[in-house]
Amino acid sequence: MAPRTCSVANALEVVGERWSLLALREVFFGNTRFDQIAANTGASRDVLAARLKKLVAAGVLEKRQYSDHPPRHEYHLTDAGRALHNVLLMLKEWGDTHVTQGPLPLVWEHSCGRTLEPRVVCAHCGEEATSESLTSASVAS
Repeated sequence: MAPRTCSVANALEVVGERWSLLALREVFFGNTRFDQIAANTGASRDVLAARLKKLVAAGVLEKRQYSDHPPRHEYHLTDAGRALHNVLLMLKEWGDTHVTQGPLPLVWEHSCGRTLEPRVVCAHCGEEATSESLTSASVAS
């Protein structure tokens, strides 16, 4: 039996590895240079270089040269990379709720002045998308 065709599995092929997600976190925080990303993630240089190369090849990040001598590059989010922002917010929320013990290492404040509590809602009706409110409209075999 063939495994289920699934966009989650397809997405995980691109971003579903620890160092890839942590590198994206750093770029979202504005740390775009290799040394910054390496320092803030703790990834080894060779592993990080491979993950960044994969993210660039997948169109999630764009590599831009900022120095000629020696050649140095920065990494910037593409539209596909920026689209992962809410994924990272929800992953952080899950980690805050189910994994992190003690004080939270980071709290986001929304422009409304309140602590951000991210939710997934339907773009049409504004209702929260829960497992109870969703049904499968089509299933690929």
